Amino acid sequence: MGKAGMNRFGTVRLETKRLVLRRFREEDALPAFQNWESDEKVTEFLRWRPCKTIEETKDILDHWIDSYRRPDFYQWAIICKGGPDEPIGSISAVEICERTVAVEIGYCIGRNWWNRGFVTEAFRGVIPFFFERVGANRICAQHDPANPGSGRVMIKSGLRYEGTLRQADYSNRGIVDAAVYGILAKEYRPEDYGW
Repeated sequence: MGKAGMNRFGTVRLETKRLVLRRFREEDALPAFQNWESDEKVTEFLRWRPCKTIEETKDILDHWIDSYRRPDFYQWAIICKGGPDEPIGSISAVEICERTVAVEIGYCIGRNWWNRGFVTEAFRGVIPFFFERVGANRICAQHDPANPGSGRVMIKSGLRYEGTLRQADYSNRGIVDAAVYGILAKEYRPEDYGW
């Protein structure tokens, strides 16, 4: 049985071999809009609609920036090292359950960066943070089975497939199945997550 309660650090800067995970800033609105927020292909399997204007993206980022005051808010911009300091996607704790000491992770990335391992690297970057610093007992994620690439990210990040909940989620495709993956603190091995 997991321990009760989690530490609260908020969105702190993290680094991996190729990426910096940092807080969003106001000046990120244009690249976020151009790189993924306005792309219907990126949002096809997600719950939120693509932004039609940069003002919509600015509103989203303003909300996130304001939410950084909360120590239980985790929303990172994914930045490639060695390139422009602009986001190519995002990764976040979409749900935190104090009672079960669990964190659910969600992510998206611009189409220009698909199939290059960036989301897996970002996911593998937040796992040690949530287990070692926040004190999570469980980290999980889910995807629409029609989007198998997202499931491969979860497996490569060290999560195990736990089952598919029938018609248990929704996205821009309507009501969909949810393939669930998870990893427990007792299964986490820090040496598997080094850079």
